[in-house]
Amino acid sequence: MGNKPTIAISHLGCEKNRIDSEHMLGLLAQAGYQVDANEELADYVIVNTCSFIQAAREESVRTLVELAESNKRIIISGCMAQHFREQLLEELPEAVAIVGTGDYHKIVEVVERAETGQIVREVSNQPTYIADETIPRYRTTTEGVAYLRVAEGCDYRCAFCIIPHLRGNQRSRSIESIIAEAQQLAAQGVQEIILISQITTNYGLDLYGEQKLAELLKALGEVDIPWIRMHYAYPTGLTPKVIDAIKEVPNVLPYLDLPLQHSHPDILKAMNRPWQGRVNDAIIDRIKTAIPEAILRTTFIVGFPGETDEHFAHLVDFVKRHEFDHVGVFTFSPEEETPAYSLPNQIAQEVMDERHDIIMQVQQPISEKKNRACVSKVVNVLIEQENPETGELIGRSTRFLQR
Repeated sequence: MGNKPTIAISHLGCEKNRIDSEHMLGLLAQAGYQVDANEELADYVIVNTCSFIQAAREESVRTLVELAESNKRIIISGCMAQHFREQLLEELPEAVAIVGTGDYHKIVEVVERAETGQIVREVSNQPTYIADETIPRYRTTTEGVAYLRVAEGCDYRCAFCIIPHLRGNQRSRSIESIIAEAQQLAAQGVQEIILISQITTNYGLDLYGEQKLAELLKALGEVDIPWIRMHYAYPTGLTPKVIDAIKEVPNVLPYLDLPLQHSHPDILKAMNRPWQGRVNDAIIDRIKTAIPEAILRTTFIVGFPGETDEHFAHLVDFVKRHEFDHVGVFTFSPEEETPAYSLPNQIAQEVMDERHDIIMQVQQPISEKKNRACVSKVVNVLIEQENPETGELIGRSTRFLQR
């Protein structure tokens, strides 16, 4: 055991990617490898990459080049490994292995083969794997918070999105498997579980033949976890059953992350989300009526090909009318494997940047108003840090996510 190499992981990208990193760390530790957070002391560095948009790829490449220049043996995993499996090994000779998004559970075997001098390619053409509660996991979040993946992959084909190409089709875990892992996390002292997948409101559709999110939330209500938060709630999946479950289950937070992307029906149709233009306003109104204390977060894409001044003005008005608690804005990133890459009427970057800034300027006073409304209120807070010198405690309310 003492002769085994030391391994570090450089984690990039989303929290779904983080869970992959945590399982790789858990498997390596179980197999007797020393896992070190200090990349300088490690024999191997696993770079768990992101390839969602160009900016993410650039960050991944910078990390890989920096490690190569420091003469590290590099294992490339994650979305960029899935995306550019051949190019990466050709252009980065320091890479001893490449591991796809559906193959991270083979990491121990990959390291063992790399130790014999092999250049290892472990990338499935169509990812089908999803880890469950039986796979070791070494959490990298703060002690009180954990992400819990309920499904992997996506069956939607939004015109701008490369995720199905990188992660495969949706595959849900069983309710029993998810509850078992939630109970493990509760036993570890976790105070907040964040449920994630590509489309959490579609949970169970592939496994049970129907959406089972409401049933899952009710089952999680029996687990001794004070806060359960749900991410990526697509509007069409917020059925009356789901909204009722959010209302009725005490530890499910009324916090909804709605990846709306746009408001205008023409742009949503071009995004291959034609159904959404008919439900956006109605579902937001329904949520606010049923759950007045609901905290709503959303993200938008500005500069999608063909977005006119009229389309953008519609989006600005939409943001003003609905007064979301939190808003994120991305400028459109053309991805070669997506239909949007070759659409006509591409928008200039300077126009996209200007539209990004306008939305954020519109949202700023809304967020300030929402925050000021909390002044003098007594709320539950999750303490996440303590200053060792002053004893000062740092925490957050249910309105905010871990940073």
